[in-house]
Amino acid sequence: MLIWVFRTIFIIVIAAVLFVSLSSESISEGDPVLDENGRPVLDKYGKPVLGFERTSFWVIFWSGLGMSAFVFLLDVLTPKKKLSALAGVFFGLLVGMLVSWALAPVVDMIKDTYDIAIKDEAVIAIKGTLGICICYVVISIVMRTKDDVRFVIPYVEFAKQTKGARPLVLDTSVIIDGRIADLCQSRLFDAPLIVPRFVLNELQLIADSSDKLKRNRGRRGLDILNKMQENSTMEVEIDESSIAEVEDVKGVDQKLIVFTKNCNGRLATTDYNLSKVAQVREVDVLNINDLANSLKVVALPGETMEIKIIKPGEEPEQGIGYLADGTMVVVEGARNKIGRELVISVTSSLQTAQGKMIFGKFEGFLQERNNSRSRS
Repeated sequence: MLIWVFRTIFIIVIAAVLFVSLSSESISEGDPVLDENGRPVLDKYGKPVLGFERTSFWVIFWSGLGMSAFVFLLDVLTPKKKLSALAGVFFGLLVGMLVSWALAPVVDMIKDTYDIAIKDEAVIAIKGTLGICICYVVISIVMRTKDDVRFVIPYVEFAKQTKGARPLVLDTSVIIDGRIADLCQSRLFDAPLIVPRFVLNELQLIADSSDKLKRNRGRRGLDILNKMQENSTMEVEIDESSIAEVEDVKGVDQKLIVFTKNCNGRLATTDYNLSKVAQVREVDVLNINDLANSLKVVALPGETMEIKIIKPGEEPEQGIGYLADGTMVVVEGARNKIGRELVISVTSSLQTAQGKMIFGKFEGFLQERNNSRSRS
């Protein structure tokens, strides 16, 4: 709405300027009138008859009207303008004007040196055409090589600079997973969250799937996204912008990578393959599974811990239990102690792609240790 108010003011100002130009039309004395022989025409008093030049502003009017219409249509028909592109155009225009100004005396020098019979109006037209061509060439070169301009001109670049925390771009898997909401709720990440429109569309497609499991996952993702938007401690934005680079690629994963690069953000996902592809494309990735694995309990050899045996292990005499964070614990000598709470001593730990595993050996029953402590 504000942009249309600004456009309306622009139209009113241009109309006022053109009206003033038309109302200020004037007549001024010109050069003496010549007869067919090239001699001045004299009046009855013997004085030369002067011609009158009508200073008409119709040329100014139509020129100003045409230029204003061109600028207005350019603004309306290009709603998604990129700052780097505009900076490149203005920088190229500035350089082109400087080069044209420097080459303008060369045209006069060539004319005088070779004594070329050419009118001053033609010289002005040549200079104007030369300036337009130079500006066009410079702008074209800057737009095609704007990423390399800094190597030629230090401290000049057209890359988008992001101030503050870099945004987190959420994919479908991390929204359905839901742990990103808990992480942001705990203020572990103080960064804005961006959900592109194509990710939201994919969530809707999953929620409308005929497969019951997919439908439940999609609805869960939409519910989580809705709760995140209602939470005042989270800054969640649904990005509706249409970016040409993103629209040119196919597949949601490829669109996510290009979109994240374009907004200079970080990609949040739980998809292992997407993480690897994004790393190859030099996009920063935050994999929630990797983060969860890094936050699991660190168990050093010789430490003791309490564990409840849930099921037998693959090897003889092994029992399997799990910590509160889901870490698997393999206990030697606990196969016949399923359902019991044990005290074990850690022998080693192993980090795998699926998570962390802890190996230990049976030291005693938790209930017996508590009884001995109470008697003492």
